[in-house]
Amino acid sequence: MLDRVDANGHLRETITSTEISQTFDVLLVESDDEHIDVLSRGLQRHGYSVTAVKTAIEALRTHDGASIVLLDLELPDLDGIEVCRAIRSSSDVPLIAVTTRESELDMVLGFQAGLDDYVVKPYRFRELLVRMEAVMRRTLPTREALHRVIVHGPLRIDSATRAVHLRDHPVSVTPKEFDLLYLLASSPGRVMPRKQIMHRVWGDCWSRRTLDTHVSSLRNKLGGADWIVTVRGIGFRIGEV
Repeated sequence: MLDRVDANGHLRETITSTEISQTFDVLLVESDDEHIDVLSRGLQRHGYSVTAVKTAIEALRTHDGASIVLLDLELPDLDGIEVCRAIRSSSDVPLIAVTTRESELDMVLGFQAGLDDYVVKPYRFRELLVRMEAVMRRTLPTREALHRVIVHGPLRIDSATRAVHLRDHPVSVTPKEFDLLYLLASSPGRVMPRKQIMHRVWGDCWSRRTLDTHVSSLRNKLGGADWIVTVRGIGFRIGEV
């Protein structure tokens, strides 16, 4: 059954339960009481633990304990993009926007601020569940990845601490910049197609500008364009050392 939640938060079809492998703590940041009620009940029926808050201030206070954050961009005290940016400055928690904003500009700004996915109201509830599970699969590290360190010449990338060092000096990167750099450095010499990079790092919602912006930022932080090489018509590869 395809469950549907409209732009006003109304459940249009009955939610049926499915099994999930483990319980996750969802922080729902939403100002509409009815949408909070419908979405909370749906998530709880699927085994999720839900904490709901209505303001940006509450979201910034409580996001630390969450497994994933569902973030409405229309909040009474602060724009959701700013909330996303503030959370991203201190946390790698998965973030999904659930919003009525559907313009490409809003999506681009959201992904640049650190969103992992973007869902536009009205949406199918089961689609949201699938997107949540996909984001958590990408962002929750495997046991092997927890201990992997990539050394590429003077560049050192530690997946356990998500730290980047160049010639023993720390390089400050955003969560998505780290994911992009780690992905490219994991396959030295290989050209990775744009679509594959976007799917691996950002999921299904993306634009060409999102990737180009992150590549440009990484090049600046690493001190040169040679670190990430553009292969015209295909994609990118990590630079030769």
